[in-house]
Amino acid sequence: MAAVDLAKLGLNLLKNATSGESVELRSLWRDQAVVIFFLRRFGCQVCRWTAVEVSKLKEDLRANNVALVGVGPEEIGLKEFQDGCFFKGELYIDDKKQSYKDLGFKRYSAISLVPAALGKKVRNVVTKANAEGIQGNFNGDLLQSGGMVIIAKGGEKVLLHFAQDSPGDYVPLENIVKALGITTSAQQGERPQCNDDVCTR
Repeated sequence: MAAVDLAKLGLNLLKNATSGESVELRSLWRDQAVVIFFLRRFGCQVCRWTAVEVSKLKEDLRANNVALVGVGPEEIGLKEFQDGCFFKGELYIDDKKQSYKDLGFKRYSAISLVPAALGKKVRNVVTKANAEGIQGNFNGDLLQSGGMVIIAKGGEKVLLHFAQDSPGDYVPLENIVKALGITTSAQQGERPQCNDDVCTR
């Protein structure tokens, strides 16, 4: 995976999902380290489950002066996502999806999406999400992938750069705390077992 150009990435503008204020991405890591979770879509069932998972780290991150931020590629589904309380960090929108491009988050084609969405990784997470009562929908851009970056305070370096290959890919909590060099008592959700349910969400 290509190295992240933090100088270029940091100039991208995001819109605060609550206030509507525009901020430069680099402002998020100016005074503290930051975990930035890039969602595929706010209605994505896997993204919602992953948001709940990473939110388990919120207090440990705060105790170690690390911000937790979520970024969506569009506003479609934002209110439902907020109302569902899936994510405990600050939320932003990248309408131009420029940070997604700069981070190498691919776009699926209509042809490649279906096999990926029907794959074992997605079915595993969907089974877990269903068990926890987390639902999704098909609203918005179905073709965008997401990922995660963890940036050290002041933009000194990239501690983790993860881009989804399958829509079911995510960063385990243990990898996040390891990248930051901190500990957590949060319990990661068990990796779900496959069943016959198939979902393209």
